[in-house]
Amino acid sequence: MTDPILKIEHVSKRFTRMPGLAERLVGKVTGGGKPVTVHALTDVSLEVSQGEVLGIVGESGCGKSTLGRVVAGIYAPSDGSVTLHDKPVARTHGGNIDKLTTQVQMIHQDPFASLNPRMKVGETLAEGPRYHKIIPARDVQARMRELLEKVGLEGAYADRFPHQFSGGQRQRVAIARALAMEPEVLVLDEAVASLDVSIQAQVLNLFMDLRRDLGLTALFISHDLSVVRHVCDRVAIMYLGRLVELAPADELYADPKHPYTTALFASVPTVGTGKRRFEAIKGEIPSPINPPSGCAFHPRCPLAGPRCRVEVPRLTDAGTARTVACHLNDGGVDAKSEVAA
Repeated sequence: MTDPILKIEHVSKRFTRMPGLAERLVGKVTGGGKPVTVHALTDVSLEVSQGEVLGIVGESGCGKSTLGRVVAGIYAPSDGSVTLHDKPVARTHGGNIDKLTTQVQMIHQDPFASLNPRMKVGETLAEGPRYHKIIPARDVQARMRELLEKVGLEGAYADRFPHQFSGGQRQRVAIARALAMEPEVLVLDEAVASLDVSIQAQVLNLFMDLRRDLGLTALFISHDLSVVRHVCDRVAIMYLGRLVELAPADELYADPKHPYTTALFASVPTVGTGKRRFEAIKGEIPSPINPPSGCAFHPRCPLAGPRCRVEVPRLTDAGTARTVACHLNDGGVDAKSEVAA
């Protein structure tokens, strides 16, 4: 793997909500009414090389979208740092967040919600490049039409409003808007989840073509494990705000190491002639407001032992370019033997 251009180092993100007036009044009686802190990300470290697509996978609530927003400079990390070419992506200033680069752009899950309904598509695409002086003013309109054609739309569509497009077309517009900023890194947050399967295929093929032609680097956030396998070079598995496994896509799908990864893959329905019993992962995801001690997965893990309940596992090597955060892999006491004991 070449030297990384994007570094996510020990990033944690916490959201704190102060109680409202009614909660404070009730709290005087019940003893509640205290600030509530959600631990969305905890000590996440990743590196992404030039031209690589890194998949981020996990159940709803695992923190993958929050990680994408931190990488894109929309959220500031509570701890740790995100750098592109060793320069910070964003900084906090006076309680606000200032994004320091246009080289990281995000494509959101809902293209209709991410486009201004009162602006024509051409105006939306031109706003960022015009403000940041990325493209000379005299060339902006021609460049916007060129971008629309690059994503498979007619240049004349620049004069249309978002409601005049289908869902797949709006997602193409969202991709064009991100490309208008001439980024090095794209963050795709469930970018095809809201589309029909046939339209998903078209948008994914478009992304693969753009990746090849432009040499894009990307974080690809998705629930769809088959799509991730098709698109990504490496895959990071997250659970309750923590990274639990990281491996090349082919290796991960052929031989998952972490018990959560194994359970996640086993819960995916398949089409085949043989009989196979579908089993969802047992138990509920613990609350990020009060995460469990030790390994976050231990309340649902069939292999959990006493050590898993008290000690957070470290990410350790489990082969070439592969790391796993599990006591079964870190060379310590074998959780299987603990269970047997």
